[in-house]
Amino acid sequence: FVPGELHVGPALRPLACALLSDHASPLLVVTPTTDDAERLVDGLRAFLGSDAIALFPAWETLPHERLSPQPATVGDRLRALDRLAEGGLRALVTPVRALLQPMDPRLGERRRLRLAPGYKGGLEHLVRQLATLGYVRTNLVAQRGEFAVRGGIVDIFATTADHAVRVEFWGDDVDELRWFAVADQRGLERVDAVDIYACRELVLDDETVETARKLARRMPALADQLNQLADGV
Repeated sequence: FVPGELHVGPALRPLACALLSDHASPLLVVTPTTDDAERLVDGLRAFLGSDAIALFPAWETLPHERLSPQPATVGDRLRALDRLAEGGLRALVTPVRALLQPMDPRLGERRRLRLAPGYKGGLEHLVRQLATLGYVRTNLVAQRGEFAVRGGIVDIFATTADHAVRVEFWGDDVDELRWFAVADQRGLERVDAVDIYACRELVLDDETVETARKLARRMPALADQLNQLADGV
């Protein structure tokens, strides 16, 4: 395989990328827009299968907006990085805006939290882990990025899941996991394991908190936001 330029029409791009991934794996494929990236991923599935492809989406927010991206977007991004770190990907597809966006270099070190029967961390430890991952505690789970605690039961709506999951504890051990519908809180089928990805990309560890405190003194215009970070918000 000799590097160079290859010009193909839109209909042949999935096939061309699949063939290129035989020589350069994982192959990084950059598209102009998110729609182009999603179409290319759909096409690549026919040649490589779903397990060999990942989409790394861009934030739906603009840099000048003081808004956080949706938890589902963050979860998809972290899941793509997780799969990339584990190996086995043939192609990673991303729009150019996601490629150019600055990221916390420690994101590649973050790993998912896997819940399954036999998890022995205990309910209180799970609650602390969810808070660290940016999940918001509520009385009733209604959307991605939320969790609720009732007795020995923890309801979680993971960022990458289609349904919320009900985690039942027996002592400090997870006894059962079951999907449930947030509309009526009705239980659905049992599930063997659930992967929990973070809701926020900023890692609020001791290093981040200390940096926020220092910057708050140097940059008064951003002091309110930086002090919130320093307080763990």
